[in-house]
Amino acid sequence: MVARIWEEMEVKVPASEAWKLYGSLYLAKVVVEALPDRFSKFEVIEGDGSAGTILHIFLSPGTAGPASYKEKYTVVDDERRVKEAELVEGGFLDLGFTLYRVRGEVIEKEGKEECIVRGTIEYEVKEEAAANAALVSIEPLRALMQAAADYLTRTTTPTTSDADPSPSPSLYYCCSCYVSSKTLNNKNKYDDFLSKL
Repeated sequence: MVARIWEEMEVKVPASEAWKLYGSLYLAKVVVEALPDRFSKFEVIEGDGSAGTILHIFLSPGTAGPASYKEKYTVVDDERRVKEAELVEGGFLDLGFTLYRVRGEVIEKEGKEECIVRGTIEYEVKEEAAANAALVSIEPLRALMQAAADYLTRTTTPTTSDADPSPSPSLYYCCSCYVSSKTLNNKNKYDDFLSKL
């Protein structure tokens, strides 16, 4: 049986602006930089940020549990503003889970320059590992959502919401996170990815 927990957060930017971050690979970079006590880096193993993309996420030293895990974007829907990532290696899968999926949704608030971001965790655990279900917490997802909301409110103003969607270059000082050109199948995709940062 699939269990589900979720959290909603109001963000004081238009849904279109929030989705520019949530619907991109840049979200991982923002989160790694904002939460260095939880994440040390990420690598794009395959893909360009669309459905099918696989990320290798590395946790910071001292973080409980496995040192890293891999997740695959199974849904990236620009029209509905929904993104789903599912663990494919490590993490909760090493603890008897058969499913661990995170969904992010950006919901427009009609007539307002703000939106609601909803984060949902869906998981299923083998019967013999049922006690491990107690390890699932909304807190890491809440921290991710807060880091994204802080970034969005800091970098988006009503006068710039229709401007260039590129993220602020001021965030690129951090060396704790990188994307290796060897992990992308195509050097042009890598160059294109870097040009958007």
